[in-house]
Amino acid sequence: MAEMAVDSTMPTDSASAPPEDAGTDSEVPEAKTQVAQRDKESKTDEDGSSSVYRYIKEDLFTSEIFKVEIQNLPKYTGFNDLKKFLNKQGLNPHKIKLIGKQTFAFVTFKNQEERDKALKRVHGMQWKGKLLSVRLAKPKADPILRKRRREEGAAAAGAEPDPKKPSGHAQGEAEEEPLSTRIANAVTPLWQVPYGEQLRRKQQEAEAVLQTLSREIGNSNRAMLPWLFVQKEKNRNMCCPLEAIRPSPLQTEYRNKCEFVIGTGADGEDKTVGFRLGKYKGGSCAVVSPADTVHIPAEAKRVVQAFQKYIRTTPFPAYSPETYDGHWRQLTVRTSRTSQIMAMVFFHPQKLPEEELESLKNSLRQYFTEGVGKDSGVTSLHFVRTGQRTSAGTEDLPCELVAGDQWIHEELLGLKFRISPHSFFQTNTGAAEVLYSTVGEWAGLDDQSTLLDICCGTGTIGISLAKRVKKVIGIELCQEAVDDAKANAEANGLVNVEYHCGRAEEIFPTVLNALVSPNVTAIVDPPRAGLHSKVILAIRRAEHLKKLVYVACNAKAAMNNFIDLCRAPSNRVRGSPFRPVRATAVDLFPQTMHCETVLLFERVDYSASSAQTPDNSRKTDDNGDPRVP
Repeated sequence: MAEMAVDSTMPTDSASAPPEDAGTDSEVPEAKTQVAQRDKESKTDEDGSSSVYRYIKEDLFTSEIFKVEIQNLPKYTGFNDLKKFLNKQGLNPHKIKLIGKQTFAFVTFKNQEERDKALKRVHGMQWKGKLLSVRLAKPKADPILRKRRREEGAAAAGAEPDPKKPSGHAQGEAEEEPLSTRIANAVTPLWQVPYGEQLRRKQQEAEAVLQTLSREIGNSNRAMLPWLFVQKEKNRNMCCPLEAIRPSPLQTEYRNKCEFVIGTGADGEDKTVGFRLGKYKGGSCAVVSPADTVHIPAEAKRVVQAFQKYIRTTPFPAYSPETYDGHWRQLTVRTSRTSQIMAMVFFHPQKLPEEELESLKNSLRQYFTEGVGKDSGVTSLHFVRTGQRTSAGTEDLPCELVAGDQWIHEELLGLKFRISPHSFFQTNTGAAEVLYSTVGEWAGLDDQSTLLDICCGTGTIGISLAKRVKKVIGIELCQEAVDDAKANAEANGLVNVEYHCGRAEEIFPTVLNALVSPNVTAIVDPPRAGLHSKVILAIRRAEHLKKLVYVACNAKAAMNNFIDLCRAPSNRVRGSPFRPVRATAVDLFPQTMHCETVLLFERVDYSASSAQTPDNSRKTDDNGDPRVP
């Protein structure tokens, strides 16, 4: 499951980086003193300009002022592991950012009380044999202002160029390239690479993932070493065969969902709709039109052009992530094979009166239904209000239908699917058909099978396979997507499908425990971070679940999931392990380095003569690794 997300528009929305300095004392009074001193020192830069920490003193919420650094974490700690640990201490973190090999993390809280509680409770605690250290962390500096200050300071001092950065000549050459080339390099870095070579590189990436997984399985489950040795000998140090990558039927104009930011153009044009040349955290706000990008369909480009014309006729400026002023933030466009187009307009109301907002929505409606914008073909127009500290693409923002239909519809594998504004649907429909056909082939289903579709979105995978099985059970967090999935099952005449809305880690164990079918197969298509550890533990405990197809849009991020599926049984990880038996990559994102990786896992049958029986007498720690006396 993957989306091309718009760059975060606020300094605090971007991923945390190591602070420039941090307090060394975990005592709360000292922490308060450090914050007060930093605030005093950060009011202005040396030249009197606005501080790089200006945003923390605006009348706005930011968790950056309530941030701590937790050091000496157990190796390979996952996001969900750390969140669960903190929750057990009565803490409710706002954001967690793991650094390096997950041995330390930055954690922010919503208020000073929660932050101080973390300093008191976690510092000095032992977790999985590691003594934790907690200290106050400095807020992240505003990337734009920090970059500007450094450049001005370096120029004034006649400093030598940073050898880690492009030379002035090279940078100048890059900036002299046409904007169309620069934006293509930013959003589709492989656009000048022949497609065959793109596939070869992605195949190599998949091979590297499986070689890494081989090493990790060997470290976490020694009972599998004899099997693993054979697999590595046959498969070039990989833990299972890697089949040839499946190409995308379309290499250009394939994206059915595109998110465009609104800001000052790199050419100086105000209220430009398109893509950023770089990320905000890299110090860039310049926006370039998508007109010459190869992965965006012509239909979406027409909507962008029409919308840009409209907002330039209004008195409302684009929202500025640097000053927090302005209104227009983002345009999301969804297209389909059925020639339906959805447009979602993200607008910050600031302090505009309600009647002015109503007038604006009426103007939008008239423009796209009767005015110049009618030719863009928009059939579903939504208005989304955003806030200061809200990322423009956040899925919990309510959408208000302004004109047209509530949904758009798509056709995939001969089936029809309804899509709501916030529902997940693979962004490359043709390649999604290749992906789902592969999943269906590998799952080995029959009319007695029960299929668990975890992170099911609008139900595409489960619905495409429903006629082969006895029952499909889907689990999805987004209520809009669940509503769509139910409507899609009904529209396709299916009666053997049911859906549950909520967090997979909360619902999945209950669903599994209620199943009596001896023939259960799971298909998981999680977000980039992978499945919650609770889901993996529930899968391991469900011995009647013999087969699992894992669709990973970021296999490296899902590595902890793969390892936990395969690691040796322990007090924490109960049930026989799985092992990977088949893998392939499916290219859903031509012109970029991203692709989907599909792995088939099968439960190890220790009763079979071919399997290595584990040494159950060996004492293990909570991770399944042998204890050292």
